Amino acid sequence: MRNIRALKGDIYVLSESFNIGNLTIKNRLIAAPMAGISDLPFRSLCYQFGAGLAFSEMFLANAQVWHTTQSQQKMASKEELGIKAVQIVGSDPDEMAKTAELNALHGAELIDINMGCPAKKVNKKLAGSSLLQYPELVEQILLNVVQAVNIPVTLKIRTGWDKAHKNCIEIAQIAQKCGIKAVTIHGRTRECLFRGSAEYDSIKQVKQYITIPVIANGDITSPEKAKEVFQYTKADAIMLGRAAQGRPWIFEEIAFYLKYGKLKSEKSNDELRQIVLPHIEALHRFYGEKKGLLIARKHVFWYTKHYVNSDQFRRLFSEINDAKQQIDALEAFFHKTTVN
Repeated sequence: MRNIRALKGDIYVLSESFNIGNLTIKNRLIAAPMAGISDLPFRSLCYQFGAGLAFSEMFLANAQVWHTTQSQQKMASKEELGIKAVQIVGSDPDEMAKTAELNALHGAELIDINMGCPAKKVNKKLAGSSLLQYPELVEQILLNVVQAVNIPVTLKIRTGWDKAHKNCIEIAQIAQKCGIKAVTIHGRTRECLFRGSAEYDSIKQVKQYITIPVIANGDITSPEKAKEVFQYTKADAIMLGRAAQGRPWIFEEIAFYLKYGKLKSEKSNDELRQIVLPHIEALHRFYGEKKGLLIARKHVFWYTKHYVNSDQFRRLFSEINDAKQQIDALEAFFHKTTVN
């Protein structure tokens, strides 16, 4: 791989395009797949604010639920602003292959395999990060999925099951051998869940052992941290998850910081209003009013948590059961309130 860093300063590289298989990703800032969050309205915002790639939330490798509205909403959409990337999760190699094939037929341009989720309800089904304990099964799943579709397949993992069994180098090498086109590594073991701090030594080591793109993930919460992790790991890209909750414009902030060497000014109340209200309206349309109201509440909690004396507003907002009233309440909030 061409060493762009030797040709240009690190601050510019995250703005460079790179390839995952035959796909050109416009930059190296990627929005993570997050269960219950990375729906079409949220991904659209991430793309709008400069993410080069945004993954959908987990699509279950279970044919019994494919007909449900919930599964249909996780599939690729014609309305996607960027590359249609769908993450799948499961443990049966044949079912995972069928799931990838289904999504490819419905327009997915990239399939990501989840072997990083630490949730108990996922791990008890031998899916997500629990698979890291079984490299032979990992290999069979990867081979089956890669052979089932003619679009790029990527893999998301953690550093290992626990600190005594860190095997991300082994898994990454298996992935490359199986035809996986990129590997994302969250800098924690499954045992860590989201406790403590992510470590990046393991990601840096993996980068030295494989030639396909490596994407660094975990605790990248600011433009400064993005630059630090990118430079230290020598990864090909960075992935942000929780940092984008209530701040999908963080991709824009990182790009600005890397270009100009200073932080972008905070958004004004009016700018925030013009982001939040359309997002909430999009959630109402996407899910329908009943579910849209519920999904909107958590996003509004994240959007407003930095505002002065906003606790009371969030309590009142959580009791609203009408879409128009949610919008009216937000209009009034942004008109009267100041950010910390």
